Amino acid sequence: MKRKELLLVIICWLTSYVTFSQETFKVMFYNVLNYPEQGPTSRINDLETILQDYQPDLFMICELNSEQGANTILSILQNLKPDFARANFVLNTSDDAIGDQNNLQNMIFYDSSKFNLIDEDIVTTIFRDFNHYTFRLNTVNQATDPIILNTIVCHLKSSSGTDNQAFRLQMVDDLTSYLDTFSSDELVLLGGDLNVYTQSEPAFQELIDPTNNITFVDPANRLGTWSNNLVYLDVFTQSTRTQSGLGGAAGGFDDRFDFILTSENMLTDPDLYYVSNSYQVYGNNGNNNCYNQAINSSNCSGPLFSDSIRDALHDMSDHLPVTAELQTNEQLLSQEEFAINSSIKFIPGNLVNDKLRLEFSGSTRIDELWIFSVFGQEIYRQGIQGLNQIEIDVSNWSIGIYYIAFSDFRSEPLKFIKK
Repeated sequence: MKRKELLLVIICWLTSYVTFSQETFKVMFYNVLNYPEQGPTSRINDLETILQDYQPDLFMICELNSEQGANTILSILQNLKPDFARANFVLNTSDDAIGDQNNLQNMIFYDSSKFNLIDEDIVTTIFRDFNHYTFRLNTVNQATDPIILNTIVCHLKSSSGTDNQAFRLQMVDDLTSYLDTFSSDELVLLGGDLNVYTQSEPAFQELIDPTNNITFVDPANRLGTWSNNLVYLDVFTQSTRTQSGLGGAAGGFDDRFDFILTSENMLTDPDLYYVSNSYQVYGNNGNNNCYNQAINSSNCSGPLFSDSIRDALHDMSDHLPVTAELQTNEQLLSQEEFAINSSIKFIPGNLVNDKLRLEFSGSTRIDELWIFSVFGQEIYRQGIQGLNQIEIDVSNWSIGIYYIAFSDFRSEPLKFIKK
């Protein structure tokens, strides 16, 4: 193939690559039932089955009771994708004044190639902390136009009765006061075990109050009186069990306690938005015969979730996870070290200030490289035969995305961003 034809191939590839950019993020919230203290120890195998199947990008949990448990879960996720990381493990502080009785913590795990965790905060209440995790999407223009996602993970006071309803409202009031300090256009995602039985409960009404600075919505659009109401079985999350002795509740499938809520603007925001109809209770086949049954019963069968998945869910927790998808039209730029055939990599990464550094392994058989702008314009060319490493001065280059193509033309160009 002639040189001009090779360059034309690169330009066509670049044109098609940069004109399409849409990224989808998979989100899961899960009450992991007093993990890892609650036995049996084999529950971790069930969680691995669940995570391998769904593969979330953001994984929010409650009822974690040790940092060891957090590290074990992180290991599972890193086996799926090495880029996974987690927030700091922080003991619940909200109940210190009443005897420090609660050893259940919240946690979030995230794909660090897609999200940068830039801040962590705690909102204290009468019983349990709200944990606030602030993420910046790893987009190509994050330095000049960042997309910020505020993620709240929570676990409200359990049980029925007016006193417990009042406690839940008191907890949510503390969150509302905290969110009053936000800009009203902030993007906020909330994952939690809310322990509410109906949309009319004061705590839930407070969350969706349209006069709040940040108003939450139910993206599933399934507001109602949930408890023991077959009309809403498709959003039931508890209990997965009828057998006692496994920990947690054992009353069968009859309540919606677990939620992913979004701020109202995430239904329409062009930067980061909820994907319509993506809300799902993972493991719930929507089979009305499942009412008051164990989730692994044949009465709970259906086309969405297999027997093996429902067995894992039954044994892992008395709750089902809740999932949703978010989407951005911005292009992501991974900060991991890209490689061509494991022989070329950025040093230390592909976000560049003044110097672009590339390292070549001994197996590299490439004679020359070219650097192109996003418009296909050749910016730079250099012979690299026999070199182990090169350094290119890009200090005077314009800020933006660039692509590196190699003379073997067997691999897609590498991408880097000049900051």
